[in-house]
Amino acid sequence: MPTAREALLNAALTALSGLPWSGIRMVDVASAAGVSRQTLYNEFGSKDGLARALVRREADAYLHGVDRILAERTGIAEQLVSLAEWTVGEARARPLLRALLTGAWSERLPAPRPARPSVAGAAVPAQRRADAGHPAPAELVAAVRDRSLAVLGQVGVRRAEEEAVLLAHRCELAVRLALSCVVAPAPEGVGQLVRTALSAPGSRAAVR
Repeated sequence: MPTAREALLNAALTALSGLPWSGIRMVDVASAAGVSRQTLYNEFGSKDGLARALVRREADAYLHGVDRILAERTGIAEQLVSLAEWTVGEARARPLLRALLTGAWSERLPAPRPARPSVAGAAVPAQRRADAGHPAPAELVAAVRDRSLAVLGQVGVRRAEEEAVLLAHRCELAVRLALSCVVAPAPEGVGQLVRTALSAPGSRAAVR
């Protein structure tokens, strides 16, 4: 059974599928979650706080998904292909994630303002983390690259320093190709783009 916080975040996300963020009322979110409005304010502090928590949860869910995808596959090239294909599919299905990855926030979405420095920190630890802000697109790309490298760098023999650098570049390339296909879909699909990039001259050491 979800906690009150999770129920409120789920209710807000459901409301966002039918209304722009400006049209969503805190009282309606609380009612849909089956909790009091006071509980909502205790958890998030304000509507901006709820927005920050929604976006933070979306970023965390994406990175957890990245870890899961990387753990499911064997073979560096296919893991990166799977990661790129999954990223494109998730970004198309989840508007908040698409905005996080691309930096393109529509007026329908919450574009959370930073917490005011003059305001005391939230009582709820999870909200303090959300209030600290969400990752920018470049930070998400770097996080995915580093996660990929941490997993894929263990595949096969220990890699020389130059091979490790090349692998880091390939990991980042796969993510950036995925983001390009989120913005402008490729007719052949992102998987084929990634396979082609990884099979280019000089890639063999990185993808074996």
